Order: sequence, then C-alpha cells, then structure tokens
Amino acid sequence: MKPLDNLSTDESLNPQGKPVEPWEISSADFPHNGTTQEKWRFLLGYALLAPSNHNSQPWLFRIRGNELELYADRMRACHVVDPSDRELILSCGCALLHLRSALAHFAYLGSVELLPNPADPDLLARLSLGTQEETSRDESVLFYAIPKRRTNRQPFRDDPIPSALLSALQSATQDEFAWLHVLKSEQERHALADLIAEGDRRQWADKRFRLELASWVHPNRSSTRDGIPGYAQGVDDLMSYAGPLLVRTFDMGDGQAAMDYELATGSPALVIVGTDGDTPRDWLHAGQALARLLLRARVDDVWASFLNQAIELPDLRQRLGVSMGFTGFPQFCLRLGFGDDIKPTPRRDVDELLI
Repeated sequence: MKPLDNLSTDESLNPQGKPVEPWEISSADFPHNGTTQEKWRFLLGYALLAPSNHNSQPWLFRIRGNELELYADRMRACHVVDPSDRELILSCGCALLHLRSALAHFAYLGSVELLPNPADPDLLARLSLGTQEETSRDESVLFYAIPKRRTNRQPFRDDPIPSALLSALQSATQDEFAWLHVLKSEQERHALADLIAEGDRRQWADKRFRLELASWVHPNRSSTRDGIPGYAQGVDDLMSYAGPLLVRTFDMGDGQAAMDYELATGSPALVIVGTDGDTPRDWLHAGQALARLLLRARVDDVWASFLNQAIELPDLRQRLGVSMGFTGFPQFCLRLGFGDDIKPTPRRDVDELLI
C-alpha cells in the first residue's frame, strides 16, 4: 500500500496563497463551498496532528467519494517496542477521534464504522461525510484544542489537577468504551514508578530497542517531518546532532530510569487508561479515549506525556494490573500537569498520507 504521488499541493495553501504549516491550521479556511474531496483533505489536516508512538504517524487514508477510509501503515511499525502493533492501532484511533471531532465541529455528522472488512485488517475505520446539521458545542470545544495539544515531556509545576477535571477525564474515556484509573495514594504512585524504571532499564539494555528508537530521533534542524526532534526532549541544537548516535551506542537505562521515576512521582497526577478487552477493536477504542482525554485536558490548559514502559513489556503489564488491583487491560499511562508551552513536533503533509 503506497501513498498517492504527484498530487497538486494547492490544498496546502491558505486563501492568500501562502503555505500553511500543519499546526497553524485554521477552521476559518474550511472549504464550505468546495468539493467533497477538498473537504476531506482539509479535515485530514486535523487528523495528522494526533499523537503516535515515537511520532511515527502510522496512518494512511483513502478518499472514496463521500467516504474516507483509515488504514494502518504497517511500514511505520515499531516492531521491537510494539510487536503486536497495539500502539500503532491505538495511534490510529487517536487520528480517528480527531477526525470525528472535526466532523462534528463542521456539523457533518456522518457514520463511523470500525474494522468494516474482516478480510482486510489494515482497514481500521470507514467514515462518511454525512449531511450538514447543527454543530455540537461540546465537540467544538475539543476541536479547538487540537492545535494546542502536544506531548509535553518537560517537568510540570506542583499545582494540583482539580478533582472536577479528573472526573471530566474519566467521563471522556468512558464515552469511548474505556476506563480511567487515577493513582491517588503514594503507595500506588511509587509502585508504578518502580515498574516504569524497571521497564526503562530492560528496554535500554536491548540493543534492538536502542536501534529502533535511534531511527526516530532526529536533530533539531532536520527536515524530516516525523519522529522526535531533540528539542522535544529539551536538547539544544548542537547536542541534538549527537542524539541518534548516543541512543544507538550507549545503554542509558539507569539514567532514563532515574529521570522517569522522578517524573512519575513528582507529577501532579498519574493516570492509567485501559479497556475490558485487548483486541484491535479495543485498541481503537483506547486510542479514541486517549485523544478525547488529551483534548479535554488541554481545554483546561493541562499538559500530558506518556510513561508506557510498564505497559510495553508483557510481564510488567500483568504486574501493573495486579499491583493496582483492577481488572482489564491497561493500554497507556499518562502524567498530567500544568507547565510551559512547548514547540510542536513535525508532521507530514496530507499528500503523503493519501493512498
């Protein structure tokens, strides 16, 4: 499956004919009087801002008249850290929620079908544009948070997360057939931090993990439009050029474990989101729950970043569920807090995502 080549790039220009950076997308430019394809292409500008593992952006799309199909791009899989493609499909679920939010904001409330063709496991969802109806105010609030969302890996301030917001985040995950577990006791927080640190040490000791991670780490001034630039980790321009080499060559698991332990225990809130099942359909639900949670958090200026080490290793994932006392399958772990704004990571153009 390959992206569509040689497409016109006119759609990447605003009405004044100036190039639009992906994160600078404006709802005012929506082509209300445009063709169905022009509408879909604009809406995809919001889908591509979704979070993904290592910023791999593992999604492709096909426009079929009034319908849009979402495909898993297995060529962008992270086989070492994500051998079952669980996080890949979860990432695609995030892109799907962004699309749904944009459709609701522009009042094109069509249908969404998950895994519509059992014979094609790469086809994850099919959406229809629908007819224009009344705009959903609640969805519009989330929609306007899409360009404000980033994965913020910096330390957060000590300000507590309001309990009302944590309840709202629980409701957001439940709306997408998932559940949210908020770690409230110091015992739980330290137990999770211990598992995260153990995961760091074990992953970094694996040379295959380091090689895979290094392939997604880029210098700050790289023209690559995916992966993790050095500035996302707080690294300056000069040091960012050495980043991939350092990751490939040295087992920095002890240092990473110490840093992540401190981030976990020092963050205002730690949450785990999971599902009752652990199938591709559940992963899609979890991805949509993740995206809805992240957008709802940004509405109240709360940042988030991932601490998934204890979920990415199967035995630690099982121990996590036992130690926290919940049933079901943890899908991701987040730390939440208030902090400074950060520069967004790069994104590919819509043209690169179309089949």
